[in-house]
Amino acid sequence: MLWQLAFRQTVHHYSTDVCWTPMVLAKEFNRNQFARDSDLTISTTGPELPTIAQFGSNSPLELSRASSLAAPFVNGIDLNCGCPQSWACAETLGAALMEKRELVRDMVVATRQRLREDGWAVGKEEDMHNPDGKGRSVSVKIRVHHDLRKTVDFITTVLGDEQNRNIDWLTIHPRTRYTQSSVPINLEALELLTNMFGDKLPVLVSGDVFTLSTLPYTSHLLATQPTFTSSDSKLETNKAPTSENQRPYLPKLAGLMSARALLANPALFAGYERCPWEAVDIFMNNVARAPLPLKLGIHHLTEMCGAGFGPDRSALLSKGERIRLTEFDNWIDVIDFIDGIKKIRGLEPMVRLASL
Repeated sequence: MLWQLAFRQTVHHYSTDVCWTPMVLAKEFNRNQFARDSDLTISTTGPELPTIAQFGSNSPLELSRASSLAAPFVNGIDLNCGCPQSWACAETLGAALMEKRELVRDMVVATRQRLREDGWAVGKEEDMHNPDGKGRSVSVKIRVHHDLRKTVDFITTVLGDEQNRNIDWLTIHPRTRYTQSSVPINLEALELLTNMFGDKLPVLVSGDVFTLSTLPYTSHLLATQPTFTSSDSKLETNKAPTSENQRPYLPKLAGLMSARALLANPALFAGYERCPWEAVDIFMNNVARAPLPLKLGIHHLTEMCGAGFGPDRSALLSKGERIRLTEFDNWIDVIDFIDGIKKIRGLEPMVRLASL
């Protein structure tokens, strides 16, 4: 995913609490300055959304070295054990690590030790909120096994001593390495694992977080979300289960993670059912301050202006208009095109807070 600074700033505006970088290969990050500069964009002008550097690695030494390089610029380190792509698994990265629980344990232990030696506060959970700004988290993102006993063994091994944990939190994508994304997440696995481990450490869920109103489970996390019925297509409500649509209640769930759906709708966690025009304006102004390559910025715009992943399939731009957007070779034409579309539809032009 394309979690560059301008996009992170946009989702931060819409109630996203923490962002992960794309999966960065630790070995390349250690050896290549270009990889460090392109994979980890940061703000130099002020505070930004807390960011977690997500690494792909199968070596305690490589992961700990990469974490040491990234730690001054991020709030935590995450080991990706969930990527199912064939190239990653062929290199014993991502979801292939779900069969290597001792190796994963050794990697997070080595990373925590290296960060501690570098002077970062990583000893206990409260260190993440170190008043001197030295707190750094270490976490893992996983998938599940067909046999959930293996997943329980994996988490138990990686977690270590509950009083002195090896990881600060865990993100669970409740699909196996081989499950297609079109297949719904395994709710039984999610319920079992959050109930079993939710008291031992914070557990987040990834997968099928398309809109807050269509989650396949209910949670106290949504209890304080406002109820909207406006034409802005915001969240109506995360209604209680009915006899026709029983959804499990997950009282020990600590957070929600979204990837594809958030790219299409940066305002997802603010309760919007689809991307509002306002988010496009905010993104473009963030790009002005934290520039993106033109093609990458246009890719973000085509995602945001498409149909999205929620039940509201209306799009800000038609397919033809999105194709036209990809044909521009400078930002001025992009801005003029979007403003022209908005004018035709009776909308206010883009508010320019900075010049591109």
